[in-house]
Amino acid sequence: MTDHTLPTLRLKPKMDPRKLRHGYPWVYDNEVVLDRRTKAIKPGALAVLEDSDHTPLALVAVNTGSRIVGRVLDRATVTDLSEDWFAERLSRALALRARIYDAPYYRLIHAEADGMPGVIIDRFGDLCVVQPNAAWAEVRLDQLTAALIRVTGVRHVLKSAGGRARNLEGLDNQDAVLAGAAPDAPIAVPMNGATYMADVTGGQKTGLFFDQRPNHAFAAQLSKGEKVLDVFSHVGGFALAALAAGANSALAVDGSQPALDLATEGAQQSGVGEQFTTRKGDAFDTLAALAEEGESYGLVICDPPAFAPSKQALDAGLRAYERIARLATPLVSPGGYLVLCSCSHAADLEKFRTACIRGIGRGLYQTGRSAQLIHTGFAGPDHPMHMQLAESGYLKALVFRL
Repeated sequence: MTDHTLPTLRLKPKMDPRKLRHGYPWVYDNEVVLDRRTKAIKPGALAVLEDSDHTPLALVAVNTGSRIVGRVLDRATVTDLSEDWFAERLSRALALRARIYDAPYYRLIHAEADGMPGVIIDRFGDLCVVQPNAAWAEVRLDQLTAALIRVTGVRHVLKSAGGRARNLEGLDNQDAVLAGAAPDAPIAVPMNGATYMADVTGGQKTGLFFDQRPNHAFAAQLSKGEKVLDVFSHVGGFALAALAAGANSALAVDGSQPALDLATEGAQQSGVGEQFTTRKGDAFDTLAALAEEGESYGLVICDPPAFAPSKQALDAGLRAYERIARLATPLVSPGGYLVLCSCSHAADLEKFRTACIRGIGRGLYQTGRSAQLIHTGFAGPDHPMHMQLAESGYLKALVFRL
């Protein structure tokens, strides 16, 4: 028996511990002994994970109310998380971002891949937005916030509590100001030669999606002199980068008027307001309507929300990706480009690519045109992939020439 003051979480006798020894960060509820003692461990508390022979494997954070009952935090010899522990993880993450980006606008912590399971931190200059999507981080927000200010020098720290992940952990949906103050206006964020407006208090997620930055840049290379259609545009991600790179015009389509208003403000701040227009509506309906109107574009981008957020939704999600590709294809002018994106971790690259190719094939049927896949993009380096966790490599962007 191990000699420690922490409770234990023990694998069932037939569970092979090798994947955990190789760095897998999650322990599921069907892999451990859930007796009365284990169930009494408070959500977010620390425990020593043992194999069935009582050999210590790792320090884990426990939440017996979650499907992921244990999240690996450190070696089994570590018995507590101090402010210094958080500072070390944050410093390591900051060193990568500071080397890559010349301005402090990026994802600072990408959950498991940065050694802080379930935690997302996006930085906007002297403000950080924290998504503590796991119970262990929720109960240690004071330490995390203090370490974050110490390491980065930011003055304002906000908590974003929306999203499916917190519901799965049994956590509240109450946003909060953890340090400093919440801004009273959107924050201007420079990326790819454009200015984006991030609503860090009322927008989606943390207010801006940094993950698409390299895909915005690649698509922008194809946009000079072209007419651009950006569907599911949010705050203008692809459209504004395209205009900054010399596109003639861009139409942003989204179902959210507040997002389109932010996109319009970003276009104005980027000095391309006259070339930028918006259209509010359902993406599927709008794609069909634009085709009926006889519109065509040199560059069409479709960057939808996760159509397959879980394995249960995979089949329906793949059908939706295929439908988007089919509807978007006729809008691409001959020799033009189509960018199709997925942020669904349940739809891996092969399945997503197959759905897109099927949809493009249907969209080109009887036209005599052909398609080429010219580029596959992923999330930027501020969204690193955990080597043992395929789910952390969720973003895919396929670029086709039609």
